[in-house]
Amino acid sequence: MRADVAVVGLGAMGSAALYQLARAGVKAVGIDRFAPPHDRGSSHGETRITRCGVGEGEAYVPLAIRSHAIWRELEAETGTDLLLQCGFMAIDGAPGAEFHGKPSFFECTRGGAERFGVAYEDLSIDEARRRFPQFHFRGDERLYYEPGGGLVYPERCIAVQLHVARALGAELCLNEQVLNIVPESAGVLVETDRQRVLADRVVLAAGGWTPALVGEALAPMRLLRQVLHWFALEEPAVYSADRFPTFIWAHGSGPQENFYGFPIAPGATGGLKVATEQYQCPLERPEAMDRNVVASESTAMFADHVAGRLRGARAETIKATACFYTQAPDSDFVIDCHPMSERIAVVSACSGHGFKHSAAVGELVAAWIGQGSAPPKDFALRRAGMGAA
Repeated sequence: MRADVAVVGLGAMGSAALYQLARAGVKAVGIDRFAPPHDRGSSHGETRITRCGVGEGEAYVPLAIRSHAIWRELEAETGTDLLLQCGFMAIDGAPGAEFHGKPSFFECTRGGAERFGVAYEDLSIDEARRRFPQFHFRGDERLYYEPGGGLVYPERCIAVQLHVARALGAELCLNEQVLNIVPESAGVLVETDRQRVLADRVVLAAGGWTPALVGEALAPMRLLRQVLHWFALEEPAVYSADRFPTFIWAHGSGPQENFYGFPIAPGATGGLKVATEQYQCPLERPEAMDRNVVASESTAMFADHVAGRLRGARAETIKATACFYTQAPDSDFVIDCHPMSERIAVVSACSGHGFKHSAAVGELVAAWIGQGSAPPKDFALRRAGMGAA
């Protein structure tokens, strides 16, 4: 097969890139070892938080803002609900607290919002208790509330972008494993377990499978298992999306003294969905991940984070599921040329905070690969000990 661009991996970033390439009239083919959306990688679990005040760094704020616009455009075109702006709350119970590997997350969230004109409120404890009595505050927390934040539906976003990409002429090769990516004089050869694809350029967005396909340059990356929990509620209606926001709550300063959660969104599993960051026991490869969530994991999640902080939440687990994400040493993105070839764009890792930016990253990558613009400087590979071929 011959193509202008081959996109390897069709999760959050890959589906967005394929859609934008097809929209620009590029002859593109997308390849995935599964049939996305699926539950084998990093882009499942019904909902993902979105926020335009981004505590991970100001470079991300324009991407989040643009992603919201793209999802609204896709909603208008397809009639599919993708973005629910139910509000977002950042709760800071420890000044300088870390989240997603970034210190002073709360301060950076406010700073990014101010710089880019994102609407937000500094809520007092009394006002927050009045609006959101579900939270049980200690009383000395700082509160950032962004009414335009909320959640996106990852499976829907992926499905819609792939559907539209195919309608615009992109070819999808699903349940097809990429074995090798080889730069050649005539382009880049993508060898799969079914065929050989020769493309002028390749977008490598294979998530946790990307390090193995790139090699030593991404050796510092870590694959981290994460668990999502849904807990029963005394009154589920109190946590509906019209009454409760998404949130990130740092109740201590350490990297694991925080958690995040969601309202009960329309069409989602009933119950309170919450999770925390898990950094222990990195995986050697995606296939090595234990997908079974044992009861003790949910018990610890409830005791360490939920109990005493969310009113009406019960220790009874409705559902729990495991996923993983790929983390760079500095917890930022990698969006750059492959160290062995400028014809290959590496779009990973997302370091656990990528989905809210994915639609705009797809647009950025399509402009870079399809139109010859420069790769973004903020997410270069040659940093934090990465990039040595």
